Formats: sequence, C-alpha cells, structure tokens
Amino acid sequence: MNIADQFKNVNWQDLPNAPPAPKLLALILMMIAVVGAGFWFYWKPLQEDLDRAVQEEDRLKKDYLSKKQQAVNLPELKKQLVQVQQYVSTLEKQLPSKSEMDALLTDINQAGLGRGLQFELFRPGNVNVKEYYAELPIAVRVTGNYHDLGAFASDIAGLSRIVTLNDMAVSVTPGGGLSMDTTAKTFRYLDQGEIDSQRKTAPKGGAKK
Repeated sequence: MNIADQFKNVNWQDLPNAPPAPKLLALILMMIAVVGAGFWFYWKPLQEDLDRAVQEEDRLKKDYLSKKQQAVNLPELKKQLVQVQQYVSTLEKQLPSKSEMDALLTDINQAGLGRGLQFELFRPGNVNVKEYYAELPIAVRVTGNYHDLGAFASDIAGLSRIVTLNDMAVSVTPGGGLSMDTTAKTFRYLDQGEIDSQRKTAPKGGAKK
C-alpha cells in the first residue's frame, strides 16, 4: 500500500489502528505542538528575562564607570571647592557688615573731599534687601574739574569695600566747571538674623528674588 492509500478512510480518532504514515504524521504534528508550546510558555519568558538582565548589566556598567570617574576626580573637585570657598570668603570681606555701613559712607564722602570736590547732593536711598545681601543706592552730585572727577571715580573703585558708580551724567556748570550726577551703590552682607527673617518671609515654592 502506497503512502497516499494509507491516508484514505483513516479514522483519526483511532490512530493506534491506523496505517504507519498517518501515525507518523500525527507524531510529527504532536512534536511541533509540544515544541511550540514549550517555546511560548517556557523559552520565550526566559529569553525576555535574559534581555532584561543584559540591559540591567549595561546600565550597571555605565553607572559604575560614572562613579569611578567621579571617584578619580574627587581630589580635584575638593580642591576646586576649597578655591570657590576662598573666593566667596574674599568677596564677603569686601562687603561691609551692617555696623560698618556708616564708616563706608564716610569713606565715599572723604574720597570726594580729598579731591577738592564739592558735594551738592549726598542722599542714601532705601535699602534693597536681596536673598543674602543688601544694596544701598546713594544719589550723588559733585562739582569740580575734569581731572578731579576722574580721580574721584578711580578712588571709589579702589576702596576696600565694593562700591559702584552707576548712571553717571556729566554737565557743565554756570561757572565753567563740571558737575557729575551718579548713583553710587554699595552692598553689605546680611547678618544671620536678617537671613533667617528673609527665609521666613520668602514666598513658598522656592521663588527667588
């Protein structure tokens, strides 16, 4: 009996008594079904777990290399931190404290008088309090000759404390001299009590001034 004849009138529900060819075909189909079910329910989840493990390994390697680089640079970062702290300390020393403001105003006034200038206006304005420092504007009008005005501006820049001259305007006086109008701004750092007060009154949400 050839193979085609073996499939004629096969009772698939009674395979034990079927010819060899249908039995072999049924066995092959069963093997394919078993392998397919094994792949779908066993090997596929294992492959997904393996892929996740490979991705996690890659992430951990990158994290390790990043932390290793940070550890290598740690001495240099510490050195830079010390330099920044020293720089900040130097700047803070250039800002007078609240108790030193009167002396600084006197220094500004003396800088002008020392150059033979005449003050027509010297009026401190309202203190503008920032997060860590306060700004004090001073409206200034002085008269004198060109060289003395220039020397006065240079003297202000050379003060040990930070003072800036802003919005300078120079005009000729009726007597033939020069008059300079400017806003001198000086700064002072806040004491701890003022800083604490600023933090208490600061708007919620981290808003910055």
